[in-house]
Amino acid sequence: MRKMDGRRRRVFMIFTIGFVLLSQPGFADAAEPLQERSGIITMKGKPVTLVGSEITIGQKAPDFVAQATDMGDVRLSDFKGKIKLIASVPSLDTPVCDMEIHRFNQEAATVARDVVVLFISMDLPFAQKRFCGANGIQNVQTLSDHRRADFGMRYGVLIKEVRLLSRAVFIVDAQNIVRYVEYVQETGTHPDYDKALKVLKETEQQGQTANK
Repeated sequence: MRKMDGRRRRVFMIFTIGFVLLSQPGFADAAEPLQERSGIITMKGKPVTLVGSEITIGQKAPDFVAQATDMGDVRLSDFKGKIKLIASVPSLDTPVCDMEIHRFNQEAATVARDVVVLFISMDLPFAQKRFCGANGIQNVQTLSDHRRADFGMRYGVLIKEVRLLSRAVFIVDAQNIVRYVEYVQETGTHPDYDKALKVLKETEQQGQTANK
């Protein structure tokens, strides 16, 4: 078999790299024009732009891919048949985010086995693992969106100016229908815990009734 000359080798390498990139989850979608929403939230009092369409109650929850603390890919579809409370935050290493994950970690200890609480940020997976280990976070699963920003774009929480996720809470039922949405208006403030937990409990009870 003849060896490829320099020009053919370069063409082959470009083709191969392009194929690998296009096969990555979320790459093709990221190449499409995305909606930008201004005037929805503020960060430290300043208006910022959210990238991606707004999620609404009653719609099918978009699938997404993020990274677990072991660097493996995790998708929404991995939690098929479970009720999901998904909280996005700018960074775990900030006071409000710290308090929020502790609150949901405490609440997660009291929910049914078919409920999972996911915390998503742009923090690196190993930083999330270190944070949870140091703070005793055992009932919440952290996911990192740093590689593709796939969750941020699909759920409309990607802050264009700083490439962080805005503070938001979504509740998705076992059939992957969105039951609750809160885009927190100011990233430095807390979500409405009581309202989110009330809807989570109602969704849990509805699921139990449907299974009888």
